[in-house]
Amino acid sequence: MNTIFEYKKATIDDIEELVRTRIIVLRAANKLSNDVDMSMVEKESYTYYKRALETGEHIAYLVYDNGTFIGAGGVSFYQVMPTYHNPRGKKAYIMNMYTSPEYRRQGIAFHTLDLLVKDAKEQGVLQIALEATDMGRPLYEKYGFVKMQDEMELV
Repeated sequence: MNTIFEYKKATIDDIEELVRTRIIVLRAANKLSNDVDMSMVEKESYTYYKRALETGEHIAYLVYDNGTFIGAGGVSFYQVMPTYHNPRGKKAYIMNMYTSPEYRRQGIAFHTLDLLVKDAKEQGVLQIALEATDMGRPLYEKYGFVKMQDEMELV
C-alpha cells in the first residue's frame, strides 16, 4: 500500500464530498449514466449524512492522493433485538466502498475496509454485513467475509 494516501475520517464538514461520492458509487454499482436523475437520492443522502454523522450512526473514510479524492467507504450502525449470537443486538453494514479506477489494486479498498471493521469492533459490534458486487467480492472474501446462507429478502 502506498503510504502517500491520506485516509480521512469524515466529519460533518465533509458532507458535500460524501454525497458526491455516494452518487458516484450508486452510478457505478447500478451502471447508471450521468443522464439518470439522482436529485432525490442526493437530497436524502445529505439528510442521512447530516443526522448519522452527528449521532455516530455512520462512520466514513475519504481517501486522497495529494489532495485529490480517490476513494471512500462507510459503515452504518443499527440496532436489532438481542439474540444468543448477538446479545447486544448491534449490527453494522459496510457500504459506499469506492476506489477511482486508476487507483484500484493498490490496497486502498482493503485498508479502508480494515479501518471500518476496526471502528465497528471498537463499538462492540459482533455482526458486520455488506452487499458485494462481482468486482468487490474477491476483496471481501480476502478480508474474511463469507456468503450468508440463511438470510432471505422480500423483493
